[in-house]
Amino acid sequence: MAKHNATNISNETVEEALAIAKKTQKSGQSKEQTRLIAQGIQKGIAEYKKSVKAKQRQADKAQKKLQKQKQTADTSQPTTINVSQEAKPAKLPWVLLVASWGIFALYFFFTR
Repeated sequence: MAKHNATNISNETVEEALAIAKKTQKSGQSKEQTRLIAQGIQKGIAEYKKSVKAKQRQADKAQKKLQKQKQTADTSQPTTINVSQEAKPAKLPWVLLVASWGIFALYFFFTR
């Protein structure tokens, strides 16, 4: 595991930590003490950002997994429905065709 050193901390974080340390500075506190407090705040901010990124990655992975499951469920359901519908031949068109030819044949024989 790599250690988090000062080169990995952004300038924005450093400035933010210094500002917080200066705001909470007590009277009679030395510059060295303020600097040490600022370093502690920097480490805290860095750890917080790291944990937020990790949580966000986990949430993204979970969301992608859900989407993938949803897509596979959506794609598998229509194929089973289509297969079951295609397996049953439609009888109504054939019945209508036979009935119309039968009526035509009866009409043809009775009108002659």
